Amino acid sequence: MPTLVSKAARLALCVATLSAIGVLGAVGAGASSAADASINAHGSVVGHVYLDDNTTGANTIGAFDRYADGSLSPVPGSPFSAGGAGTGAGLASQGAIQISSDGHYLIAVDAGSNQISVLKIKADGALDLVPGGLVSSGGTTPVSVAVHDGLVYVANASAHDPNYTGFTLNAGGQLRPLAGSTVSLPDNSEPGDVTFNSTGNILIGARVNTSEIDSFAVGANGLLTPSADSPIPAQATGPFGSEFNPTDPSQLFVTNAHAGAGLGSVSAFSVADDGALSSIGGSPFANGQSGTCWVEISHDGKYLFAVNTGSGEISSYAIAHDGALTLLGNTPVSQSGGVGAVDARLSPDGSTLYVNESRADAVAAFSVDGGTLTELSSSPTSLPSGALPAGIVVN
Repeated sequence: MPTLVSKAARLALCVATLSAIGVLGAVGAGASSAADASINAHGSVVGHVYLDDNTTGANTIGAFDRYADGSLSPVPGSPFSAGGAGTGAGLASQGAIQISSDGHYLIAVDAGSNQISVLKIKADGALDLVPGGLVSSGGTTPVSVAVHDGLVYVANASAHDPNYTGFTLNAGGQLRPLAGSTVSLPDNSEPGDVTFNSTGNILIGARVNTSEIDSFAVGANGLLTPSADSPIPAQATGPFGSEFNPTDPSQLFVTNAHAGAGLGSVSAFSVADDGALSSIGGSPFANGQSGTCWVEISHDGKYLFAVNTGSGEISSYAIAHDGALTLLGNTPVSQSGGVGAVDARLSPDGSTLYVNESRADAVAAFSVDGGTLTELSSSPTSLPSGALPAGIVVN
């Protein structure tokens, strides 16, 4: 039976200590300078990468131009004001920043001021806070956001009265509280991730501290109905990041972060129409790593990448038709052995995986060939000074 783990122990696994930031940030800055010097060799900008910097006091969003070869350089004017406040500490969550379904807006948590920011994505990648774009999160310490079309849910992770709260998002980028949407959770359950499946009819939340998984059917009115067995016990201690298979909305994958050194794994579940979860095959699927926290799935639904924050490697799995996983191998994140690497997100064409190296104040980039990852020579790229970012998105 999974047991409760102290917050200090969990943060040691999934958010590395801050003591090494200064030294490691200097290494990242050198790599970035080299990339900036050869920026003309990278061709035209094909998209952007954004991170919620979670800076102390005034929160900012770090923005990067993305080139066809996977390299990055800061968008002029970056970082951009989020409007709210960050905490300056690791959020221990997945999904702190998201892009709206129409691609026009960024939605980011301001965990230090208990708010959510909506920013307009301009043609050149710059960001502007939309009018009325800063709203209360409906709770305390928002850490994760889920978006499907005009429906948004936020996980508020405070020790007292944590919850999931819903909003509607209109065409102008304004969030409005959804009446009757708040689902209260037990104190100290600490939700760390909330996510929709691709059809928007199921919402999942991970209770990191009490090792449980919430599963809801989403009604036409946007309100949540828990499945009959929700929450279910996780298959290992510390369910953390979650993602549905983009090509099969009935397959859910959840990382297990806190079982201990070398005991990281990923659970696979089949999801019924009412949100009921059932284990797939030999789940959970081990990887021999530590602190398996963040997860990303290839757009074709064939491969899963899990970031092992405690051991600094990325586990690659093949996904079978029935959702069972086969471990293909583990790829180190080079910066300081990658310890402290957190969120990961693929480019829209699936050719590059970007990894938020929060401890090192950097973004790593890997070329993707099926389930094989190769870190780019231009990687890592440094982040803004003072950032301890949470979440990463790519357009």
